[in-house]
Parts: sequence; structure tokens; C-alpha cells
Amino acid sequence: MNRTPEFLERGHDPADPSPWLASYLDRSTPLPDNVKAAWLKDSSSRSRQFLLPFLRPLARLSIILIQIIKTVLPKRWSHSRLLHRILAWGLQRFVSPEANWLIMRHFHLGSQILAFIAKNSPAPITTSPLTPYTVDDYRDDLFVKHDINLFNFVIRLNQALRDNNLEMHPPEHLDFSMIREPDLPLDTMPNGKYNFLDLQSSIELFTPLYQLLLTDNDFWRAANSLQLDETIGIYAAQLLSAPHHLILVNNNHPLVPLSTLRAGHRLVLHGLSSEMLHALLTQMRDAQHGAPEPAPVS
Repeated sequence: MNRTPEFLERGHDPADPSPWLASYLDRSTPLPDNVKAAWLKDSSSRSRQFLLPFLRPLARLSIILIQIIKTVLPKRWSHSRLLHRILAWGLQRFVSPEANWLIMRHFHLGSQILAFIAKNSPAPITTSPLTPYTVDDYRDDLFVKHDINLFNFVIRLNQALRDNNLEMHPPEHLDFSMIREPDLPLDTMPNGKYNFLDLQSSIELFTPLYQLLLTDNDFWRAANSLQLDETIGIYAAQLLSAPHHLILVNNNHPLVPLSTLRAGHRLVLHGLSSEMLHALLTQMRDAQHGAPEPAPVS
């Protein structure tokens, strides 16, 4: 099936310029063309245009109602394994190939970014990479493990720095060996008759389910993990000695947790921040080695 976005096939009409084509051609952000094309194809889909405006308020109302219901449920109410089975089922059958591809890439990119910081830190630490290759891999509590990984990483890194009385600073030689394009071709993503749901709509739908089937502690930790985008960006900027790049890693202040009502929207920003930071690291890796690594054909 042809996965070329409609705005690229149509081309430029000066009397009716496409905002999606403008965003795709714009070079102010470092996203590679294949990622930007998938992101904008998903963003310009009919699902996002017509379905998301109805889903978002309903999802946020559901979050409020579930919070009320959970005041009378046992504190340790949790069905994480069931949650991940439902997520895997929904992603396999209803979510678009582009959205599934971007979600799966996120685990790989996040693991590489944490590995980069851990390796180049003045006090190196080990990481726990998560690298799913199929939707069924999510069944192993992968989304919850992703949130736990982020907090464990920040705690271990800063404990190591404090124990050795060290501060983050650029090393003499940056190690980019872990930064690479994930081996995840777009054409291997689920692409059945009903795989139409865009990334933002699917996240808005799944967020109340996430809240319902996890403990309050697990759900709040997942929401608060989004505050770490700037934290991870600051670590990378300190190692790269390039603070101006932080403008592309933005999900509000790390010390100001926000309401869970906007968790779906902020989760999209979280994914885009990871793509931006990984793209910047890839550019700096290529500049160090003098030759870019070609992106795999999707």
C-alpha cells in the first residue's frame, strides 16, 4: 500500500498552500524526512481532524469520573497485565501504521538517549533498554517499565554523581556508538482494514484505560515522568555543551507536576521531544564521523 502522504503527492499550490507541506519542507527542526513524513501524515489524517475533537473532551471527562470511582476502590487495585494485553490488541487492530511505528520507535530512541547520557556521564551507570519489535512485545508490561526506567535512571545517575562529588560536563570525547536508526521498517507495522486511528486519538483513548487499570501511584508516576523531558534534555545539553538545543525538548518545568487531564497531549510532546533529541544526537554523531548513516527504507 502506498504510504506517501497526500500533501507530498499533491505538491504546492500557491493559491492554496498546504500547512503540512510547509512543515515538511521546513528545516528549522532536525527530524529526518522519513520520520517527519510519517508524523505529518498521521497529523493530517481524517481521524485526527474529525475524531480527536470529540474523543479528547470525552477522555478527559472519563479521567475525572475514574478518579472519583477509584476513591472507593482498593488502594492497590491494579491489572497491569490486562492493561497491556488490551493496549497490544488495540494497537494491532485499530491504530494506523504511522502511529504504531512512531510509538515503537519511541522505546528504541529513549533507550539510546539514556544509554548516551549514561555512557558519557562523569559517573557512568548501566541502563535497562527496552526495544520492542512487534506489538505483542508490549504485553510484557512494557509501558509501565518505560516509566519506571526513567525515574530509576535519574535516581541512579544523580546518586552516582553525588557519591563521587561530580557534576555533569562535556567529556573529552563523546561516545555516540549507541545512537543509530532503529531497525523498524514502517511497512512491517499492522496495516489491516481497521488500522486508521491516529497517534493523538489513540493516546487520548488509552489514557483513561491506563488510569483505570493501574494504581493511582502508577498512573501519577506515569504522568509525572513527562516532567523529565527537560531533565533528560538538560543532561544531554550539559554533555554536548549545547544549551540552545533545549528549545526542542519542551514539556514544562520538571518541578511543576501538571494535572493528569492533559497527559494525553503531553505524551505526544514527550514522543516528539525524544525524536528531536535523537535527531540532534544523530547529527552530532555524523559531524564527528564525517559521514551520515542512511535511514532504512520503510
